[in-house]
Amino acid sequence: MPRTFKLPHFYHSPIISVVKQARRDTDARKRDLSPSVLDFGPVRFKIARHFGFCYGVENAIEIAYQALAENPDKRIFLLSEMIHNPRVNENLSQRGVQFLMDTAGTSRIPFDVLTPDDVVIVPAFGTTLEVEQTLKERGVILTSYNTTCPFVEKVWRRSEEIGKQNYTVVIHGKHYHEETRATFSHAQAGAPVVVVRDIAEAQDLAKVISGEADAEFFFQRFKDRFSPGFDPTLHLKRIGVVNQTTMLATETEEIANLLRDTITDTYGEAQLSAHFADTRDTLCYATKENQDATLALIADGGDVAVVVGGYNSSNTSHLVALCQQHLPTYFIRDANEILSPKRIRHLELETKQVQTTEDWLFALNGADEKNPTDIVLTAGASCPDVLLDEVLQKIVGWFPDTRPVAQVLEPFQHIF
Repeated sequence: MPRTFKLPHFYHSPIISVVKQARRDTDARKRDLSPSVLDFGPVRFKIARHFGFCYGVENAIEIAYQALAENPDKRIFLLSEMIHNPRVNENLSQRGVQFLMDTAGTSRIPFDVLTPDDVVIVPAFGTTLEVEQTLKERGVILTSYNTTCPFVEKVWRRSEEIGKQNYTVVIHGKHYHEETRATFSHAQAGAPVVVVRDIAEAQDLAKVISGEADAEFFFQRFKDRFSPGFDPTLHLKRIGVVNQTTMLATETEEIANLLRDTITDTYGEAQLSAHFADTRDTLCYATKENQDATLALIADGGDVAVVVGGYNSSNTSHLVALCQQHLPTYFIRDANEILSPKRIRHLELETKQVQTTEDWLFALNGADEKNPTDIVLTAGASCPDVLLDEVLQKIVGWFPDTRPVAQVLEPFQHIF
């Protein structure tokens, strides 16, 4: 029986949460990736089979609100954003939680203000050993409310294991991301470490492994992304690949396969295990499920895609990247970004800038039950169901003669 978490009621929703639970009840083994269809007549929403809060996020939220409930008279701090969703972080802030750092690790509140009586919550991304030591020296206990995702900790443990076997840890991730900074810190405690961002960087690392490129090339290409004392002529002879859990799982697999093939070509098939550690078990199942469900959603087709999540959410950005390869896609953080049937404010992945697009819902006029507008809808792993509800209901309100919610939900009513 999967573990259930006690989450604040305001993160649940009367529509999306019902659909999600119904799919869980009818497909406990998660074999059916087909989208759920909410048919309002002139507009239909195709909802991804997997989306929204994952195990690690629900665990983090439960612990954070538990800290608030158990410490009404204490100061409560978060090391940084607990997860990458503005609604969640704003709610915690409104309840008195203070944030010590921003997502880049820049100080907002000096650690000097902390006392042993303060409660400090570790975010779902985890934190570095350096931060842990600094807080320990101030008498701050981090074990009571540590929301680090269990799958992130799994990556740390695997990194430690292969480090003890004299393998170098290659992290597939964004070197500036909180999770990758934490994984880098934990891994370098026992092994040389280097971070690769994408397949292009992995190809350049492969050139160094094969001898096609020299050490100088390595130090220029991977500046600020390797551990102190890293020697590419020595430390790239035995490697293992782990990942930032929010990256594209298929890309992590592609990078691992590329580096494994390079090792094979360099040292021979018989010597593969002596030079390449099998780390496939570090992939996050929730990230993989969300990405696979998004691919199934895309294959089912639609007129336009709306992806909901924090603009600094890595896992959400990857869902957006998948969708926009196939249909017009808008990355929004909540329903407030949908300004009207004509205008939408959204994040452009390539420029990292928020922009406004006109005539985004091009199929609104003339839509009816015979010619409905199909909207693909999904969300990142840190997005509450209620945000999708708000998006859905706002859009439905623009279409005439839509079916009532109760009727739309009839196919999912078996859960009651």
